[in-house]
Amino acid sequence: MQTLAKRVEQIAPFQVMAVMARAKQLQAAGQDVIHLEVGEPDFSAPQAVNEAGIAAISEGKTGYTSATGLPELRQSISEFYLQRYGVDVNSERIVVTPGASGALLLLSSLMAEVGSEVLMPDPCYPCNRHFLLQVGAKARMLECFSENNFEIDLEQLQSEWRDQTTGLWLASPANPTGSVLSQEYIQQAWSIVQQQGGHLLVDEIYQGLVFEGHDFTALSISDDIFVVNSFSKYFAMTGWRLGWIVVPEWAIEGATKLAQNLFISASSVAQYAALRAFEPDVLAECEDRRQTLAKRRITLINGLKRLGLTIASAPQGAFYVYVDVSSITTDAMQWCLDLLQQEYVALTPGADFGHKEAHKYVRFAYTCDCDRIEQALLRIERFMAS
Repeated sequence: MQTLAKRVEQIAPFQVMAVMARAKQLQAAGQDVIHLEVGEPDFSAPQAVNEAGIAAISEGKTGYTSATGLPELRQSISEFYLQRYGVDVNSERIVVTPGASGALLLLSSLMAEVGSEVLMPDPCYPCNRHFLLQVGAKARMLECFSENNFEIDLEQLQSEWRDQTTGLWLASPANPTGSVLSQEYIQQAWSIVQQQGGHLLVDEIYQGLVFEGHDFTALSISDDIFVVNSFSKYFAMTGWRLGWIVVPEWAIEGATKLAQNLFISASSVAQYAALRAFEPDVLAECEDRRQTLAKRRITLINGLKRLGLTIASAPQGAFYVYVDVSSITTDAMQWCLDLLQQEYVALTPGADFGHKEAHKYVRFAYTCDCDRIEQALLRIERFMAS
């Protein structure tokens, strides 16, 4: 009898998949389901990017690229950092990956030993801890609190560092909370990590989607901080599966070897398409979309307040609002399923993102237009009244 590797048992399935599966069933039965659960706006990639991808196929640009990515794409990313954030990043430090997921898997292999641990906030993006399992390491999640916008207390960070701790992974803007870390916070966290001889990753895949606070990159603090980014969110290229990681100079050789072995190269067509993303007209379109998301954000926040629901942390970026529903239910997962069944509104339960009191929270994604958000709020109000 063949058996699966034991690590598979340690990977938790997304609870939201149960919500999504039921939502599909209801839609197939003709019900009008409003999707506020998916971390993907209703924007497709800009048309100019699509056309660049089509042109790449027509011109036969479909072979392998360098394992670290097209030199011209890496240079475009480098120039983007300089023009938008005033940070000079050597293009040799940029490794283009199959999505940010590929970048996180590469980093896990690069920096985590078997038996080591990486510290993360609770709540955070769930796949991060699963990437570490693939290399025999693990995540240790530190409980965070809504009154501090779910940031790790830095005094706690100092005391929680152990012999087997190898690093700290943060995200800004964060999923699921939408919180944005300050430059001062990351600077202080980096100082602590440096003192302990560890590495710091800042996940910036929602960079550019900041509505309150300062939009910056952790690369402005130190060249030795690892940064992950993606074309999925700001550039709306989700299905193209393209991201990148910026590594310190001393890690270039190791990262290159891993890229060669883990995924050969990212999609060549996606890379040629992404070159078009940095042209002024596409950047202007992405900025217009950011303004659209900003309006949706206000619509959702105001509506949640009108319903008396508690916003757990300041949703300054990304496209999420994390809501405390403990005043109306003791089981957020069941509340989400009941809401879907009765009023056809799909939300993500907090249990997907953390362990400590996750049953209290629900993530709302403002990924559909304002009219649909208003409809969803009316349905939620009716559900709560019932």
